[in-house]
Amino acid sequence: MPDDEARICRKTYLQHLALLLKKVAEVDHRELGREILGAMASFSREPFFKDLVKFMISGPVVVQVLEGESAIAKNREVMGATNPANAAPGTIRKEFAESIEANSVHGSDAPETAANEIKFFFRDLDIVG
Repeated sequence: MPDDEARICRKTYLQHLALLLKKVAEVDHRELGREILGAMASFSREPFFKDLVKFMISGPVVVQVLEGESAIAKNREVMGATNPANAAPGTIRKEFAESIEANSVHGSDAPETAANEIKFFFRDLDIVG
């Protein structure tokens, strides 16, 4: 995603989330490498997995931990359906995603995957909430 579009996407995403959830940790513009395969293992059987990883390591990302009542569901509502073709108007993926592989944003789908992804990206000391 070009830099300008990425900044607009991030700003829009954060504005939506600020209304719903509390951010308790963030790493801005982190470069990912093949180590991301460990965090994304739950998706390894998906047909789009290889291209998804390729997209995720193609440039810097912003990684966050969010908390709040129904945080996963609210975050997923703001993001939209995984396939942007099926995403509701006004969601991040409908507005910014290029494809199911390059869908602009990732969010955990369950508490268990969230716990694994948080452990992968953050140390306990990084969490402020």
